[in-house]
Amino acid sequence: MLAKVLSAALVGIDAHLIDVEVDIAGGLPQFSVVGLPDAIVRESRDRVRSALKNTGFHFPAKKITVNLAPAGIKKEGAGLDLAIAIGILVAEEVIPSKNVQNRVCIGELSLDGHIKAITGALSIGIACRPNHSLLLPAQNSLEAAVVQGMTAYPLHTLPEAVGFLNGTVSLEPAHADRDRFFTTRPVEDDDYGDVKGQDHAKRALEIAAAGGHNLLMVGPPGSGKTMLAKRLPTILPLMEPDEAIETTRVHSVSGQLPANHPLLTIRPFRAPHHSISDAGLIGGGTVPRPGEVSLAHNGVLFLDESPEFRRPVLDGLRQPLEDGYVILTRASGSLRYPARFMLIAAMNPCPCGYYGDRTRECVCSPQQIRRYRAKLSGPLQDRIDMHIEVPPVSVRDLHDHGPVPESSAMIRSRVLEAHDRQRHRYRQDGIHSNAQLKPRLLKRYCGLETPAQELLEQALTKLGLSARAHGRIVRVARTIADLAGSDKIELLHVAEAIQYRSLDRRMEF
Repeated sequence: MLAKVLSAALVGIDAHLIDVEVDIAGGLPQFSVVGLPDAIVRESRDRVRSALKNTGFHFPAKKITVNLAPAGIKKEGAGLDLAIAIGILVAEEVIPSKNVQNRVCIGELSLDGHIKAITGALSIGIACRPNHSLLLPAQNSLEAAVVQGMTAYPLHTLPEAVGFLNGTVSLEPAHADRDRFFTTRPVEDDDYGDVKGQDHAKRALEIAAAGGHNLLMVGPPGSGKTMLAKRLPTILPLMEPDEAIETTRVHSVSGQLPANHPLLTIRPFRAPHHSISDAGLIGGGTVPRPGEVSLAHNGVLFLDESPEFRRPVLDGLRQPLEDGYVILTRASGSLRYPARFMLIAAMNPCPCGYYGDRTRECVCSPQQIRRYRAKLSGPLQDRIDMHIEVPPVSVRDLHDHGPVPESSAMIRSRVLEAHDRQRHRYRQDGIHSNAQLKPRLLKRYCGLETPAQELLEQALTKLGLSARAHGRIVRVARTIADLAGSDKIELLHVAEAIQYRSLDRRMEF
């Protein structure tokens, strides 16, 4: 007998519905899976056979053929186990075929019939709505229920799934309170109130947080670059609903979504080690997976000691910084992963770390310094909106009992006000921050008055900046104006934006 059950397969971060067709015919016992399955899918025959037998169901000793259609989509992972097992039971008339119509079954089976968690449940839920209900592992039910208009039934075991489809077991659909995720913020352990001094660096990070700008910090060891960067998430606004859905999809597909956080609203902060490979940072591999740039989507990618990263790895950042996505091309096709993130990089001024330090003597030659700084190529530096110097903090400042430094909550309040101005301004343009302004929108929203334009032209000529750097200065000036509550970009805002291009000045030895 022939049976058909709906399931789903992931391609990149998108899910596609799959027809699992099960044909049971006479002949020698055989179990074959066709339709471009990978090795894990082919192994499902052993998991399904044991799961059915160990839960009291009859496994037919006949010729079983499972077709996964459409055949042109490669099927990966163990999520098709449940649909194959249900298909066999429908073909054996244990479950009426009408009971599985418009129901998508997804889940990995253990040998004792328990249904294990899968990856990509959020993307599968999006693919199922609004015409199909979803049967999936209980661990993933809240994740799928986040999708509005989605009916997701949590399952624990194969007998429970069969009883539900036969009407003998009652299941309540999972319910996720989306509003709760966007109104609560966890208590942060780190706070900018702990950082003494470095007011200039804090101001730059505030601007970067308000507008989503990239930032490079240059300073000697122990000046607080890492400490400042790791506190950046405490002043970032929560993600918008569409940002949260897209970011959660990437983490879900990668299997890195926390079980108790079915929807990510806190912007991700990723800090990979400098030994990371190209595939680890950008994405790829034998089985393509999202890299750190995609896991940092709508959040922060922090590269500490950035010149220690291999040059090809760093240059791989140029395209996602410009376009906001990564395209992985393989012989079987192309995958596109979102990768719009804030790049926060830190580096020493020289190999020994003490060039320009008033208390320690630098032992590096000019050639060594040039070679060290050249590890961050010119095109990559050009794509970083802001460059700042982070000098060491004096002992007096560390023990100063003067005014208490501003807390993260105080800084965040100003960032949120600037973010609200941007959200209102760009509500019709599909973007959320000044850093996302395209050239067409830049002309519309970032017009400069004559004095500000003349100052910018002088700076471009003196520093030899590119047209790309010109656009990034204007975007930063727009953010500074938003923090000041100004609708116009004034001369003072452009002047401050220009000073955040320290690496564009000529080095003197």
